[in-house]
Amino acid sequence: MALDTSMKVIVIDDMMTMRKIITKMLKNMGFSNIQEADDGATAWPMIEEAHASGEPFQFIVSDWNMPKMSGLDLLIKIRATEEMKATPFLMITAEAEQSNVVKVVQAGVSNFIVKPFKPDTLKEKIEKIFA
Repeated sequence: MALDTSMKVIVIDDMMTMRKIITKMLKNMGFSNIQEADDGATAWPMIEEAHASGEPFQFIVSDWNMPKMSGLDLLIKIRATEEMKATPFLMITAEAEQSNVVKVVQAGVSNFIVKPFKPDTLKEKIEKIFA
């Protein structure tokens, strides 16, 4: 799958500042169709609605640690939903511990980034997902 910067992207993070930083990095990479959500619990209905409307999100960028629904729980829901299970999913986390990395890999994450990170790292991880 080639990297199409016009694809529909959702950025999910409970910290508004982090959402804005990630969105800005994506825009600087050329992405233009970006929506934001403040938690997995907020994002899930948005993802379902987008899918039902025939214009699904083609890329999900999510924080791991969020209060209502974690990024891991959201990833598990996405992977368990037949029509969405192949959606590229990038996890952003402060969880660098090996056991946590294993959890998201087993759950089917496309790639992950440990905070803090630079725009080059984000670009590199996204290019690997869509290579």
